[in-house]
Amino acid sequence: MRIALLYPPPWKIPMPGQVPDPGGEGPPTEYAEGDLDADFYQTPYGLFALGAQALRAGHEVKVINLSAFAWPRVEEVLGALDADVYGMSCWTANRRGVGLVARELKRLRPGAHVVVGGPHATPLAREMLAHHPAIDTVSIGESETTFLELVDRIARGEPTAGVAGTAYRVDGKIELGPEREAIEDLDSLASPHDWFDTHIVMTSRGCAWRCTFCGAEASWGRGYRGHSVPYVLDALERAVARLPVKMVQIKDDTFTTNRKRVLELCRGIRQRGLRFTWSCDTRVDVLGDELLREMRLAGCERLSLGVESGSQAILDAIDKKITPDEILGSTELAKRYGIKVRYYMMVGNRGETRATFEETLRFLERAKPHQYIFAALSVYPGTRDYELAREAGWLDAEFYFERDFQELKTTFDASDQDTALLRDWFDRNKGLHEPYRESADECRSILARLGDHPPAHMDLATACFREGQLDEAERYARRALELGYPLPGLALNTIACVAARRGDLEAMRAALGEATRRDPQHWVLQRNVERVRAGRLDELEVRSEFQLLERPAQPTLPGPLPDDFAAWGRRPSPPDRPVGSRRGGGAPRLRVMT
Repeated sequence: MRIALLYPPPWKIPMPGQVPDPGGEGPPTEYAEGDLDADFYQTPYGLFALGAQALRAGHEVKVINLSAFAWPRVEEVLGALDADVYGMSCWTANRRGVGLVARELKRLRPGAHVVVGGPHATPLAREMLAHHPAIDTVSIGESETTFLELVDRIARGEPTAGVAGTAYRVDGKIELGPEREAIEDLDSLASPHDWFDTHIVMTSRGCAWRCTFCGAEASWGRGYRGHSVPYVLDALERAVARLPVKMVQIKDDTFTTNRKRVLELCRGIRQRGLRFTWSCDTRVDVLGDELLREMRLAGCERLSLGVESGSQAILDAIDKKITPDEILGSTELAKRYGIKVRYYMMVGNRGETRATFEETLRFLERAKPHQYIFAALSVYPGTRDYELAREAGWLDAEFYFERDFQELKTTFDASDQDTALLRDWFDRNKGLHEPYRESADECRSILARLGDHPPAHMDLATACFREGQLDEAERYARRALELGYPLPGLALNTIACVAARRGDLEAMRAALGEATRRDPQHWVLQRNVERVRAGRLDELEVRSEFQLLERPAQPTLPGPLPDDFAAWGRRPSPPDRPVGSRRGGGAPRLRVMT
């Protein structure tokens, strides 16, 4: 079977200079450039997971990211791409685009099967079918097994009604198949990293907590399940081998839920000699001194914590089950080992008032995370907030089909006066804030705790440069290189900046040249090269924090498609090992096929 897995745009994006679609299918009236954050444009990991299962089963698969394509180009792509099955990932932000793409696909190929899944479609499966006649099937929740069963029925020419875990039509009536049980042995799944290049890795599914704003339970069911440590190590090894920049984002809902498992994983990374840096998302109450030290030694550079609020009243209202003191304690522990701490904050949760928000701002001044970023509360179908709003009578499912908003951002129950204050503050303070950086002396203490750790040397080199200690900055950057620092472009950039400060332009150009030859794809290096070309040497900067340079390459991001994107008949190289080999940490290194 020929399977096309698509990540649609949010709506009909106009061509540059073109007036938005006059039929009301274009951007929301209040949309402003930048409202869709960078994460929106990443192909969802679930599409890669489905693609991996289908490829292992012998099907032909294409994954295409259309999330930033202007609508005329989308029409061209769909017109050229002839498949038997089209699968789409539906989120609240692209729900309108999913319907538009489905309609166009049915117009072009009425005999093809259109299946939609994802966190928005799952809780609104019946409504998706009712509002979008072009969608044949909605896959509910965890979809690997469901999708393969559906594809196999289509291949055999059998009816697709009744597949467990789906919604469908029978004689025009919408019905639900039997409930699909959760996949207990996640290691039985093909790894996306055997087939696709992506810096996102998921090692587990689900979350043991039930915050009111989160839809994890709707997608994964109750509880937490994880891949085995050997499976994850295999996936990381293959992912790192495929990536031009050795940075990985672990995007589990709560990575450190099982501390023992993460300790084993971190020690396995070191035993295998895997050299890369990584970030993860987790909670403040599932950390600890030993765990954070092992994470840092295994390459963890950034810890993103769901903090949401500094007010205990709000934390209780959203069922967060943490305290401000726990947040402060885990932040200090992470800083002790040089892990950069990012807080994810929210404004407008249930119970929010001017007083609770001012309490949060005071808390941030006291906590001093390296970074924090606020999001306005978005009410997503499948969350407890959504259910409570429906019960209260101010929201129903039809809002998501009748209105053109990107996401339903609102204050849950704040007064009009407080809502206006919160909205004004949020509009003036969007984006990433960076209130804290370690001094050189603090970085020296961290290095002493960790030993000869290459990233800690690099952090110290950065801090020394900021403080004008040029000889020290160069020495620690060179030591990081000697120890096998996995991001040599950043170390060489530091050496180049030191040379520029000294007025040694020949040495600066030599270091930048070596950096761009060995390891070019780093955001600060790219920016410094442009500044040198423009003669702005006084603007050169040294940075070492975890930040990816997002190159718009398919299928991870919506980059240009090759001329032969619609051609079939070529398959990626299959993995050179059995899936779920459960190879121990000390076994021989994996051979990587290119």
